[in-house]
Amino acid sequence: MGSNMERSFFEYVTKFGSFQKRSMFGGIGLFSEDAMYALISNGIIFIRGGGSLDEALEAKGCKRYKHVKKQTVATVNYFDITKLYTEGDALLDDIIKDSIEFSKKERAFQKSEDSRRLRDLPNMQLTLERMVKKAGVPDVTTFLQMGPEDVFKRVKDAYGGDVDIRLLWKFAGAADGCHWKLIQEPRRQQLLSNVHH
Repeated sequence: MGSNMERSFFEYVTKFGSFQKRSMFGGIGLFSEDAMYALISNGIIFIRGGGSLDEALEAKGCKRYKHVKKQTVATVNYFDITKLYTEGDALLDDIIKDSIEFSKKERAFQKSEDSRRLRDLPNMQLTLERMVKKAGVPDVTTFLQMGPEDVFKRVKDAYGGDVDIRLLWKFAGAADGCHWKLIQEPRRQQLLSNVHH
């Protein structure tokens, strides 16, 4: 059953332009210009949500795809549209177009984030970029995902604990996109307490 539906779905999406197929998560991912927007796994079709598309898909009762890793379940932004597809939902074309657009935008954003250097963030000059990298934070994406407190803890561990507390404000400013001196007292207290836990 799965393979027939997969085949017919691949034929269906050709009308949205060319796409690539790659094996992903034990299924097949569909990519448009290097951005993945659909996943077919065990006979279920998932497409990527985003923005207002999430609400539209939830309103239609589409369930999010859960990618189970050992203990944690990551609910990623993919929705099960198998039923919409098999029932020939009237809005499916628009939904898929939106999904492709959104995936491309997201991909372009990630690419621009990848091309940014740590030293280009606010408060981060070359010396701080080197410190952060030495502490095991290789790039901007990781830096932003970890958050200032964890980056600070890493740097502290890497440099034997004797680190200027102002680095915490600098990392927070880098993440928030502002000069470290603009970080208000309540935010500083919050950062401090997060670091001391």
